[in-house]
Amino acid sequence: MSYGPAAAPAERSRGDRMKAAAVLMLGWVALLWLLEVVDVATGHALDPYGITPREPAELADIPPAAFLHFGFGHVAANTVPLLILGFLAALGGLRRFLAVVCVIVLAGGLGVWFTGPPGSVTAGASVVVFGLFGYLLVRGFVDRRPLDILVGLLVAMVYGSILWGVLPSAGAVSWQGHLFGLIGGVLAAFLFRRGRPDEPV
Repeated sequence: MSYGPAAAPAERSRGDRMKAAAVLMLGWVALLWLLEVVDVATGHALDPYGITPREPAELADIPPAAFLHFGFGHVAANTVPLLILGFLAALGGLRRFLAVVCVIVLAGGLGVWFTGPPGSVTAGASVVVFGLFGYLLVRGFVDRRPLDILVGLLVAMVYGSILWGVLPSAGAVSWQGHLFGLIGGVLAAFLFRRGRPDEPV
């Protein structure tokens, strides 16, 4: 048996971050699918935990609403973008990522609660998808980090068309959740700003 040279600390750190980000996002998506299986198996008993606008008791449903969906097609539509955008955002550190997601969920949920159609019930991870899109789009410019700017530009090229989803529409899609989730992501980029790599953090 022979041994090669040990990996440099920076290389180990990058590898660890990638592994942690991948495990987190795969676990997150698995949880979304599991919750929808439970919802269907119980006759959609989880659907009421979505957000009904301007009902004070519904403020407590803002966090769970981001994890619930209305059917497997709804979950499927959010799975791939959530995996990709979440993985890219989580590479910057899990604690920062979780803080960013909290801001997105809170901003998106409150936006729906204040502006959603009366009597509607809103749920879905798309609020997080739009929030992470906004966060990745501006993070590099806010932090003044060239690599993150490049990531943001690539994200804009691949997913830029989702911005149509923030425009008011008459369908069953919550453009309010998309819009305020996006705003929450941009806000989080400023709230959790950090300096250039050569600056002390």
